Amino acid sequence: MNKLLRHRLVLPIGALVALILVNTIARPSFLSVTVRDGELYGSIIDILRNSAPLMLVALGMTMVIATRGIDLSVGALMAVSGAVSLTIIAGSPRPNDLGVIAVAIGAGIAVTLIFGVWNGFLVAVVGIQPIIATLVLMLAGRGIALLITQGFITTINSTPYQFMAQGYVFGLPFAFLVAVAAIIVVAIVERRTALGMLTEAVGINPTASRLAGVRSRGIIWGAYAGSGLLAGIAGILYSSNIMAADANSAGLNIEVDAILAVVLGGTSLAGGKFTLAGTVIGVYTIQTLTSTITFLGVPPAVTPVFKAAVIIIVCLAQSSRVKGWVRRLSAARPPAPPRTGAGAGEPVRLGQEVQVP
Repeated sequence: MNKLLRHRLVLPIGALVALILVNTIARPSFLSVTVRDGELYGSIIDILRNSAPLMLVALGMTMVIATRGIDLSVGALMAVSGAVSLTIIAGSPRPNDLGVIAVAIGAGIAVTLIFGVWNGFLVAVVGIQPIIATLVLMLAGRGIALLITQGFITTINSTPYQFMAQGYVFGLPFAFLVAVAAIIVVAIVERRTALGMLTEAVGINPTASRLAGVRSRGIIWGAYAGSGLLAGIAGILYSSNIMAADANSAGLNIEVDAILAVVLGGTSLAGGKFTLAGTVIGVYTIQTLTSTITFLGVPPAVTPVFKAAVIIIVCLAQSSRVKGWVRRLSAARPPAPPRTGAGAGEPVRLGQEVQVP
């Protein structure tokens, strides 16, 4: 039982369950799910659908953080992906043609994949610090998206493209199924092959792993490429939800939420050991927290403060140093004073006079 309670996923799961309980108490209909025309609707379904872009970005961020890196450009890559895709569709005389949609999506994802490879080149080959290398594209990416859309918000009217964010398959949102597919693929690649172990080795000690024959440069390069690829898919889902390419607001601050989701899930920013299950739980925790803040009527200006306070509490509860302080405080408590009186069965101390009747 103690081993189970010490598992690193206990606190993330506890935080998510606590948020669900708060929502359920505040509005009993929170857990209710209705079926209309064979499709599921409800607050839980909305959370599953709306968390899909963040889930994709957080999965890529997990791989990057596992290599001791960071990717601040994912939000800008989402804007670039949406701008490329919607510009192609808007310029086509057949915006509902599946071939045009496929080409547009492929082009958007391919561009972000190239940018991810570029980030990996700067970090793994040139040797630039990850926060600086990705900060360059974080600043330039939205400018590139604005150049693609010529400074305007590009809107389209395409039913197939809209289906990706708002459509349903087997009663479930298609965006949620895309996120599930990404989780399965990343889990197979990272946990069913040697790549996950090699990624952790690179993150724990890059020099030792290189001396042991691990191609750390290729692993780091691949992590940033994967992050760019997943960010591109997330940008497609985001632009499909609003049916517009807004270079200024698409993916804004999503890199912060992705990093928070990874940390809440129990993955250390120092690199090395990572947990995909924890990242999934962290994403749903942040999305549920966002839904809770909206329902409680917290003013938008105060929302970041409220979210930061909750996240700090959860991170402090996960901190090994804080846990050590708590254990030391518990061990430093003075022992309970001995009971006085000669009750029946009480042990007699040495030097104590005993009355013999």
